[in-house]
Amino acid sequence: MMFACFLILMFIGVPIFLSLLSTAFIGFLYLGDWSLFRIMIQQFFGGMNVVTLMAIPFFILTGNLMNKTGITDRLLNFSRVLVGHLRGGLGHVNVVASIIFAGISGSAAADSSALGSILIPAMVKEGYPRSYSAGLTAGSSLIGPIIPPSIFMVLYGTMTNVSIGGLFVAGVVPGIMLGAAFIIMNYYYSKKYDYPVSNEKAGLAEIVRVGLQSLVALIAPLIIIGGIVLGVVTPTEAGAIAVLYTIIVGFFVTRQLKMEAFFSAIFETVRSTSVVFVIMGSASIISWLLKWEQVPQKFAGFLIAMTDNSTVLLFVLSFIIFLIGMFMEEVAALTLLTPIIAPVATAMGIDPFHFGVVMTLNITIALITPPMGACVYIVSAVGNVELETLFKKIWPFVAFAMLTVSLIILFPAITLFLPRLFGY
Repeated sequence: MMFACFLILMFIGVPIFLSLLSTAFIGFLYLGDWSLFRIMIQQFFGGMNVVTLMAIPFFILTGNLMNKTGITDRLLNFSRVLVGHLRGGLGHVNVVASIIFAGISGSAAADSSALGSILIPAMVKEGYPRSYSAGLTAGSSLIGPIIPPSIFMVLYGTMTNVSIGGLFVAGVVPGIMLGAAFIIMNYYYSKKYDYPVSNEKAGLAEIVRVGLQSLVALIAPLIIIGGIVLGVVTPTEAGAIAVLYTIIVGFFVTRQLKMEAFFSAIFETVRSTSVVFVIMGSASIISWLLKWEQVPQKFAGFLIAMTDNSTVLLFVLSFIIFLIGMFMEEVAALTLLTPIIAPVATAMGIDPFHFGVVMTLNITIALITPPMGACVYIVSAVGNVELETLFKKIWPFVAFAMLTVSLIILFPAITLFLPRLFGY
Protein backbone atom coordinates (compact mmCIF):
# COMPACT_ATOMS: atom_id res chain seq x y z
CA MET A 1 0.00 0.00 0.00
CA MET A 2 2.81 2.40 0.91
CA PHE A 3 4.73 1.62 -2.27
CA ALA A 4 1.63 2.28 -4.38
CA CYS A 5 1.06 5.58 -2.58
CA PHE A 6 4.64 6.63 -3.19
CA LEU A 7 4.48 5.84 -6.92
CA ILE A 8 1.19 7.71 -7.35
CA LEU A 9 2.52 10.80 -5.55
CA MET A 10 5.77 10.74 -7.53
CA PHE A 11 4.08 10.32 -10.92
CA ILE A 12 1.71 13.25 -10.32
CA GLY A 13 4.73 15.48 -9.74
CA VAL A 14 5.05 15.70 -5.95
CA PRO A 15 8.73 16.27 -4.99
CA ILE A 16 10.43 13.02 -3.98
CA PHE A 17 11.11 13.92 -0.35
CA LEU A 18 7.49 15.07 0.11
CA SER A 19 6.30 11.85 -1.53
CA LEU A 20 8.38 9.89 0.97
CA LEU A 21 7.13 11.93 3.94
CA SER A 22 3.51 11.60 2.80
CA THR A 23 3.94 7.86 2.31
CA ALA A 24 5.36 7.52 5.82
CA PHE A 25 2.48 9.56 7.22
CA ILE A 26 -0.02 7.28 5.48
CA GLY A 27 1.80 4.26 6.92
CA PHE A 28 1.54 5.65 10.45
CA LEU A 29 -2.16 6.42 9.91
CA TYR A 30 -2.68 2.82 8.83
CA LEU A 31 -1.12 1.55 12.07
CA GLY A 32 -3.46 3.77 14.04
CA ASP A 33 -1.07 4.29 16.97
CA TRP A 34 -0.86 8.06 17.45
CA SER A 35 1.98 7.73 19.96
CA LEU A 36 4.25 6.63 17.10
CA PHE A 37 3.98 9.95 15.27
CA ARG A 38 6.77 11.47 17.35
CA ILE A 39 9.03 8.93 15.65
CA MET A 40 8.62 10.75 12.34
CA ILE A 41 10.46 13.85 13.54
CA GLN A 42 13.14 11.85 15.35
CA GLN A 43 13.85 9.62 12.36
CA PHE A 44 13.79 12.49 9.86
CA PHE A 45 16.57 14.39 11.62
CA GLY A 46 18.30 11.23 12.82
CA GLY A 47 18.52 9.97 9.24
CA MET A 48 20.56 13.03 8.29
CA ASN A 49 22.56 13.35 11.51
CA VAL A 50 25.09 10.64 10.65
CA VAL A 51 28.81 11.44 10.73
CA THR A 52 29.74 9.19 7.79
CA LEU A 53 27.31 11.06 5.53
CA MET A 54 29.58 14.11 5.80
CA ALA A 55 31.78 12.46 3.18
CA ILE A 56 29.12 13.12 0.53
CA PRO A 57 29.35 16.95 0.34
CA PHE A 58 33.16 16.73 0.28
CA PHE A 59 33.17 14.33 -2.68
CA ILE A 60 30.59 16.41 -4.55
CA LEU A 61 32.52 19.64 -3.89
CA THR A 62 35.77 18.02 -5.08
CA GLY A 63 34.13 17.06 -8.37
CA ASN A 64 32.60 20.52 -8.83
CA LEU A 65 35.93 22.23 -8.15
CA MET A 66 37.72 19.90 -10.57
CA ASN A 67 35.50 21.18 -13.38
CA LYS A 68 36.44 24.78 -12.60
CA THR A 69 40.19 24.40 -12.15
CA GLY A 70 41.21 22.99 -15.51
CA ILE A 71 41.98 19.62 -13.95
CA THR A 72 39.31 17.90 -16.05
CA ASP A 73 41.02 19.12 -19.24
CA ARG A 74 44.33 17.66 -18.06
CA LEU A 75 42.67 14.32 -17.38
CA LEU A 76 41.31 14.31 -20.92
CA ASN A 77 44.73 15.13 -22.39
CA PHE A 78 46.32 12.28 -20.45
CA SER A 79 43.58 9.88 -21.58
CA ARG A 80 44.05 10.98 -25.18
CA VAL A 81 47.79 10.15 -25.29
CA LEU A 82 47.09 6.75 -23.72
CA VAL A 83 44.31 5.46 -26.00
CA GLY A 84 43.64 8.15 -28.63
CA HIS A 85 45.64 6.28 -31.26
CA LEU A 86 43.30 3.25 -31.22
CA ARG A 87 40.38 2.82 -33.60
CA GLY A 88 37.52 4.81 -32.10
CA GLY A 89 40.13 6.61 -30.02
CA LEU A 90 37.99 9.49 -28.76
CA GLY A 91 35.40 6.98 -27.55
CA HIS A 92 38.12 5.18 -25.61
CA VAL A 93 39.25 8.55 -24.23
CA ASN A 94 35.68 9.04 -23.00
CA VAL A 95 35.75 5.79 -21.03
CA VAL A 96 39.30 6.13 -19.67
CA ALA A 97 38.60 9.70 -18.55
CA SER A 98 35.49 8.44 -16.74
CA ILE A 99 37.57 5.80 -14.93
CA ILE A 100 40.04 8.45 -13.73
CA PHE A 101 37.33 11.01 -12.92
CA ALA A 102 35.44 8.32 -10.96
CA GLY A 103 38.31 8.29 -8.47
CA ILE A 104 37.57 11.91 -7.65
CA SER A 105 33.86 12.74 -7.63
CA GLY A 106 31.98 9.49 -6.86
CA SER A 107 29.03 10.81 -8.86
CA ALA A 108 27.72 9.70 -12.25
CA ALA A 109 25.91 13.00 -12.70
CA ALA A 110 29.14 14.99 -12.20
CA ASP A 111 30.96 12.69 -14.61
CA SER A 112 28.35 12.91 -17.38
CA SER A 113 27.97 16.70 -17.15
CA ALA A 114 31.71 17.51 -16.87
CA LEU A 115 32.99 15.13 -19.54
CA GLY A 116 29.91 15.26 -21.74
CA SER A 117 30.10 19.01 -22.29
CA ILE A 118 33.63 18.56 -23.68
CA LEU A 119 33.66 15.14 -25.31
CA ILE A 120 30.27 14.96 -27.04
CA PRO A 121 30.94 17.99 -29.30
CA ALA A 122 34.50 16.72 -29.92
CA MET A 123 33.27 13.23 -30.91
CA VAL A 124 30.59 14.68 -33.20
CA LYS A 125 33.24 16.87 -34.86
CA GLU A 126 35.34 13.75 -35.61
CA GLY A 127 32.40 11.97 -37.25
CA TYR A 128 30.73 10.00 -34.46
CA PRO A 129 26.91 10.04 -34.47
CA ARG A 130 25.63 12.48 -31.87
CA SER A 131 23.35 9.87 -30.27
CA TYR A 132 26.22 7.36 -29.96
CA SER A 133 28.53 10.00 -28.45
CA ALA A 134 25.92 10.91 -25.86
CA GLY A 135 25.09 7.26 -25.16
CA LEU A 136 28.73 6.35 -24.58
CA THR A 137 29.14 9.34 -22.27
CA ALA A 138 26.07 8.33 -20.25
CA GLY A 139 27.18 4.69 -20.14
CA SER A 140 30.75 5.41 -19.07
CA SER A 141 29.47 7.78 -16.36
CA LEU A 142 28.13 4.68 -14.56
CA ILE A 143 31.72 3.95 -13.55
CA GLY A 144 31.60 7.01 -11.23
CA PRO A 145 29.58 5.44 -8.38
CA ILE A 146 31.45 2.10 -8.59
CA ILE A 147 35.13 3.06 -8.45
CA PRO A 148 35.80 4.74 -5.10
CA PRO A 149 34.86 7.18 -3.77
CA SER A 150 31.17 6.38 -4.22
CA ILE A 151 28.26 8.37 -2.83
CA PHE A 152 25.96 5.36 -3.21
CA MET A 153 28.37 3.15 -1.25
CA VAL A 154 28.57 5.76 1.53
CA LEU A 155 24.77 5.65 1.79
CA TYR A 156 24.66 1.85 1.68
CA GLY A 157 27.44 1.44 4.24
CA THR A 158 25.79 3.95 6.58
CA MET A 159 22.47 2.12 6.49
CA THR A 160 23.89 -1.40 6.88
CA ASN A 161 26.87 -0.70 9.19
CA VAL A 162 29.19 -2.22 6.58
CA SER A 163 32.71 -0.79 6.35
CA ILE A 164 32.68 2.00 3.76
CA GLY A 165 36.41 1.51 3.20
CA GLY A 166 35.78 -2.16 2.47
CA LEU A 167 33.00 -1.29 0.03
CA PHE A 168 35.28 1.20 -1.71
CA VAL A 169 37.99 -1.42 -2.16
CA ALA A 170 35.42 -3.97 -3.36
CA GLY A 171 34.27 -1.57 -6.09
CA VAL A 172 37.67 -1.10 -7.75
CA VAL A 173 37.79 -4.24 -9.92
CA PRO A 174 34.07 -4.16 -10.90
CA GLY A 175 34.46 -0.50 -11.89
CA ILE A 176 37.44 -1.29 -14.10
CA MET A 177 35.51 -4.25 -15.57
CA LEU A 178 32.63 -1.94 -16.44
CA GLY A 179 35.06 0.42 -18.15
CA ALA A 180 36.64 -2.49 -20.06
CA ALA A 181 33.17 -3.61 -21.21
CA PHE A 182 32.45 -0.18 -22.70
CA ILE A 183 35.90 -0.04 -24.34
CA ILE A 184 35.23 -3.42 -25.99
CA MET A 185 31.81 -2.21 -27.10
CA ASN A 186 33.26 1.03 -28.47
CA TYR A 187 35.99 -0.86 -30.34
CA TYR A 188 33.37 -3.16 -31.93
CA TYR A 189 31.19 -0.27 -33.10
CA SER A 190 34.25 1.71 -34.24
CA LYS A 191 35.40 -1.19 -36.46
CA LYS A 192 31.88 -1.81 -37.73
CA TYR A 193 31.14 1.80 -38.67
CA ASP A 194 34.75 2.88 -39.32
CA TYR A 195 34.88 5.54 -36.62
CA PRO A 196 38.12 7.57 -36.80
CA VAL A 197 41.40 7.34 -34.95
CA SER A 198 41.70 10.39 -32.72
CA ASN A 199 45.44 11.02 -33.01
CA GLU A 200 48.74 9.32 -33.79
CA LYS A 201 50.32 6.96 -31.27
CA ALA A 202 52.16 8.96 -28.67
CA GLY A 203 55.79 8.19 -27.93
CA LEU A 204 57.11 7.53 -24.46
CA ALA A 205 58.49 11.06 -24.21
CA GLU A 206 55.09 12.60 -24.98
CA ILE A 207 53.30 10.28 -22.55
CA VAL A 208 55.73 11.27 -19.81
CA ARG A 209 55.38 14.98 -20.67
CA VAL A 210 51.56 14.93 -20.63
CA GLY A 211 51.61 12.69 -17.57
CA LEU A 212 53.70 15.23 -15.66
CA GLN A 213 51.32 18.00 -16.77
CA SER A 214 48.42 15.89 -15.53
CA LEU A 215 50.11 14.88 -12.29
CA VAL A 216 48.14 17.38 -10.22
CA ALA A 217 44.95 15.73 -11.52
CA LEU A 218 46.15 12.16 -10.97
CA ILE A 219 47.20 12.80 -7.36
CA ALA A 220 43.63 13.52 -6.24
CA PRO A 221 42.36 9.91 -6.67
CA LEU A 222 45.48 8.65 -4.88
CA ILE A 223 44.73 10.92 -1.91
CA ILE A 224 41.14 9.69 -1.67
CA ILE A 225 41.54 6.00 -2.43
CA GLY A 226 45.03 5.48 -0.98
CA GLY A 227 44.25 7.23 2.30
CA ILE A 228 41.10 5.17 2.87
CA VAL A 229 42.53 1.80 1.78
CA LEU A 230 45.66 2.20 3.92
CA GLY A 231 43.57 3.21 6.91
CA VAL A 232 45.28 6.59 7.27
CA VAL A 233 42.04 8.58 7.01
CA THR A 234 38.30 7.96 7.11
CA PRO A 235 36.21 8.55 3.94
CA THR A 236 35.06 11.90 5.37
CA GLU A 237 38.61 13.00 6.14
CA ALA A 238 39.79 11.87 2.70
CA GLY A 239 37.06 13.97 1.10
CA ALA A 240 38.02 17.03 3.15
CA ILE A 241 41.69 16.64 2.20
CA ALA A 242 40.74 16.24 -1.47
CA VAL A 243 38.73 19.49 -1.32
CA LEU A 244 41.67 21.34 0.24
CA TYR A 245 44.06 19.88 -2.34
CA THR A 246 41.78 20.88 -5.23
CA ILE A 247 41.44 24.44 -3.90
CA ILE A 248 45.22 24.81 -3.60
CA VAL A 249 45.74 23.42 -7.13
CA GLY A 250 43.02 25.65 -8.58
CA PHE A 251 44.27 28.89 -7.01
CA PHE A 252 48.03 28.39 -7.09
CA VAL A 253 48.93 25.73 -9.72
CA THR A 254 46.49 25.93 -12.65
CA ARG A 255 45.35 29.41 -11.51
CA GLN A 256 42.01 28.87 -13.24
CA LEU A 257 39.89 28.88 -10.09
CA LYS A 258 38.39 32.32 -9.51
CA MET A 259 36.38 33.42 -6.49
CA GLU A 260 33.17 33.56 -8.51
CA ALA A 261 33.68 29.99 -9.72
CA PHE A 262 34.67 28.90 -6.20
CA PHE A 263 31.42 30.17 -4.68
CA SER A 264 29.48 28.75 -7.61
CA ALA A 265 30.94 25.30 -6.85
CA ILE A 266 29.99 25.66 -3.18
CA PHE A 267 26.44 26.71 -4.11
CA GLU A 268 26.03 23.74 -6.46
CA THR A 269 27.40 21.41 -3.77
CA VAL A 270 24.96 22.74 -1.18
CA ARG A 271 22.07 22.29 -3.59
CA SER A 272 23.07 18.71 -4.54
CA THR A 273 23.85 17.72 -0.94
CA SER A 274 20.57 19.12 0.35
CA VAL A 275 18.65 16.95 -2.10
CA VAL A 276 20.50 13.81 -0.95
CA PHE A 277 20.15 14.58 2.75
CA VAL A 278 16.47 15.47 2.73
CA ILE A 279 15.69 12.28 0.79
CA MET A 280 17.83 10.31 3.25
CA GLY A 281 15.96 11.79 6.21
CA SER A 282 12.55 11.12 4.65
CA ALA A 283 13.44 7.56 3.64
CA SER A 284 14.75 6.77 7.13
CA ILE A 285 11.20 7.23 8.48
CA ILE A 286 9.87 4.60 6.09
CA SER A 287 12.85 2.38 6.88
CA TRP A 288 12.02 2.53 10.59
CA LEU A 289 8.36 1.84 9.90
CA LEU A 290 9.16 -1.20 7.76
CA LYS A 291 11.45 -2.58 10.45
CA TRP A 292 8.76 -1.95 13.09
CA GLU A 293 6.32 -4.03 11.02
CA GLN A 294 9.03 -6.69 10.38
CA VAL A 295 8.67 -6.34 6.62
CA PRO A 296 12.35 -7.21 5.92
CA GLN A 297 12.07 -10.46 7.85
CA LYS A 298 8.83 -11.41 6.10
CA PHE A 299 10.24 -10.53 2.68
CA ALA A 300 13.40 -12.51 3.43
CA GLY A 301 11.34 -15.52 4.45
CA PHE A 302 9.28 -15.28 1.28
CA LEU A 303 12.31 -15.18 -1.04
CA ILE A 304 14.29 -17.83 0.83
CA ALA A 305 11.26 -20.12 0.57
CA MET A 306 11.49 -19.72 -3.22
CA THR A 307 15.16 -20.74 -3.50
CA ASP A 308 18.05 -21.71 -1.25
CA ASN A 309 20.63 -20.93 -3.95
CA SER A 310 22.44 -17.66 -3.17
CA THR A 311 23.39 -17.08 -6.82
CA VAL A 312 19.81 -17.45 -8.02
CA LEU A 313 18.68 -15.20 -5.18
CA LEU A 314 21.18 -12.52 -6.22
CA PHE A 315 19.81 -12.57 -9.75
CA VAL A 316 16.26 -12.25 -8.39
CA LEU A 317 17.24 -9.37 -6.11
CA SER A 318 19.14 -7.69 -8.95
CA PHE A 319 16.05 -7.84 -11.13
CA ILE A 320 13.93 -6.31 -8.36
CA ILE A 321 16.46 -3.53 -7.70
CA PHE A 322 16.89 -2.77 -11.40
CA LEU A 323 13.14 -2.73 -12.08
CA ILE A 324 12.32 -0.44 -9.16
CA GLY A 325 15.32 1.76 -9.95
CA MET A 326 13.91 2.41 -13.41
CA PHE A 327 10.90 4.18 -11.89
CA MET A 328 12.43 5.87 -8.84
CA GLU A 329 15.11 8.46 -8.17
CA GLU A 330 18.27 6.53 -7.37
CA VAL A 331 19.00 7.85 -3.86
CA ALA A 332 15.36 7.25 -2.90
CA ALA A 333 15.46 3.73 -4.38
CA LEU A 334 18.68 2.90 -2.53
CA THR A 335 17.49 4.21 0.82
CA LEU A 336 14.11 2.49 0.50
CA LEU A 337 15.29 -0.89 -0.77
CA THR A 338 18.41 -1.40 1.36
CA PRO A 339 16.59 -1.99 4.70
CA ILE A 340 14.30 -4.52 2.98
CA ILE A 341 16.70 -6.37 0.69
CA ALA A 342 20.00 -6.31 2.60
CA PRO A 343 18.63 -8.59 5.39
CA VAL A 344 17.65 -11.13 2.71
CA ALA A 345 21.23 -11.27 1.47
CA THR A 346 22.51 -11.55 5.04
CA ALA A 347 20.11 -14.41 5.79
CA MET A 348 21.45 -16.30 2.78
CA GLY A 349 25.06 -15.82 3.87
CA ILE A 350 25.98 -13.51 0.97
CA ASP A 351 29.07 -11.44 1.74
CA PRO A 352 28.02 -7.84 2.57
CA PHE A 353 30.75 -6.35 0.36
CA HIS A 354 29.68 -8.52 -2.57
CA PHE A 355 26.02 -7.63 -2.17
CA GLY A 356 26.83 -3.95 -1.62
CA VAL A 357 28.62 -3.78 -4.98
CA VAL A 358 25.85 -5.72 -6.76
CA MET A 359 23.20 -3.43 -5.31
CA THR A 360 25.18 -0.28 -6.13
CA LEU A 361 25.71 -1.47 -9.70
CA ASN A 362 22.02 -2.18 -10.24
CA ILE A 363 20.98 1.17 -8.78
CA THR A 364 23.62 2.88 -10.90
CA ILE A 365 22.50 1.24 -14.16
CA ALA A 366 19.06 2.75 -13.56
CA LEU A 367 20.73 6.15 -14.13
CA ILE A 368 20.66 5.44 -17.89
CA THR A 369 17.34 3.58 -18.22
CA PRO A 370 14.02 5.18 -19.12
CA PRO A 371 11.89 6.73 -17.80
CA MET A 372 13.89 8.24 -14.89
CA GLY A 373 17.53 7.87 -16.15
CA ALA A 374 19.08 11.05 -14.74
CA CYS A 375 22.34 10.74 -16.69
CA VAL A 376 20.44 10.42 -19.98
CA TYR A 377 18.67 13.71 -19.25
CA ILE A 378 22.04 15.33 -18.50
CA VAL A 379 23.83 14.18 -21.67
CA SER A 380 20.73 14.94 -23.71
CA ALA A 381 20.98 18.55 -22.54
CA VAL A 382 24.77 19.01 -22.79
CA GLY A 383 24.99 17.05 -26.07
CA ASN A 384 21.94 18.59 -27.74
CA VAL A 385 20.36 15.18 -28.45
CA GLU A 386 16.63 14.52 -28.49
CA LEU A 387 15.67 12.59 -25.35
CA GLU A 388 13.47 10.11 -27.24
CA THR A 389 16.30 9.27 -29.65
CA LEU A 390 18.77 8.79 -26.81
CA PHE A 391 16.47 6.50 -24.86
CA LYS A 392 16.13 4.30 -27.97
CA LYS A 393 19.91 4.15 -28.47
CA ILE A 394 20.89 3.57 -24.82
CA TRP A 395 19.91 -0.11 -24.54
CA PRO A 396 23.19 -1.64 -25.86
CA PHE A 397 25.02 0.24 -23.08
CA VAL A 398 22.50 -1.08 -20.54
CA ALA A 399 23.05 -4.61 -21.87
CA PHE A 400 26.85 -4.41 -21.48
CA ALA A 401 26.43 -3.05 -17.95
CA MET A 402 24.03 -5.88 -17.06
CA LEU A 403 26.50 -8.40 -18.47
CA THR A 404 29.10 -7.00 -16.06
CA VAL A 405 26.67 -7.39 -13.15
CA SER A 406 26.02 -11.00 -14.15
CA LEU A 407 29.75 -11.81 -14.17
CA ILE A 408 30.17 -10.23 -10.74
CA ILE A 409 27.26 -12.29 -9.38
CA LEU A 410 28.60 -15.53 -10.87
CA PHE A 411 32.18 -14.93 -9.70
CA PRO A 412 32.17 -13.31 -6.22
CA ALA A 413 36.00 -13.38 -6.12
CA ILE A 414 35.98 -10.45 -8.57
CA THR A 415 34.53 -8.30 -5.81
CA LEU A 416 36.04 -9.94 -2.74
CA PHE A 417 39.67 -10.35 -3.80
CA LEU A 418 40.85 -6.85 -2.87
CA PRO A 419 38.89 -6.52 0.42
CA ARG A 420 40.40 -9.80 1.60
CA LEU A 421 43.85 -8.66 0.48
CA PHE A 422 43.57 -5.47 2.54
CA GLY A 423 42.14 -7.25 5.57
CA TYR A 424 38.50 -6.15 5.42
